[in-house]
Amino acid sequence: MIYKIRIILDAEEDIFRDIEIEENNSMEDLHNAITQAFGFLGNEMASFYTCDEEWRQDEEIALFDMSENGSDVRLMNEIQLKDILTEQSPKLIYVYDFLSMWTFFVELADIVEKEDAQTYPNTLFSFGELPDSPP
Repeated sequence: MIYKIRIILDAEEDIFRDIEIEENNSMEDLHNAITQAFGFLGNEMASFYTCDEEWRQDEEIALFDMSENGSDVRLMNEIQLKDILTEQSPKLIYVYDFLSMWTFFVELADIVEKEDAQTYPNTLFSFGELPDSPP
């Protein structure tokens, strides 16, 4: 199955990207798709956070384990999208570059059948220009 996901920059203006990605892809694949869709180099630290319907942040899913003793941090490359992003829990928060704190709201919009001729991940729609610095 294919996840259609909207990624919205936490800003006053509407700046978002709609992407399609396979449900079996890892959270790291989603991270890479987001950085490409927004034109980031992808060389900064990033994390996803599970959240509730009101976008209250919960558990971290990190790109790398930066803890000193190998803690219980869940890593993006170890988790498939379908295990985190579901119709029952369709929202995530994504933070890119912890010095700049680019913050995005990630929401599962639809789950559809895979199209044979299409390559994934795929940016479906792009709206708004990324500002020079985070809002």
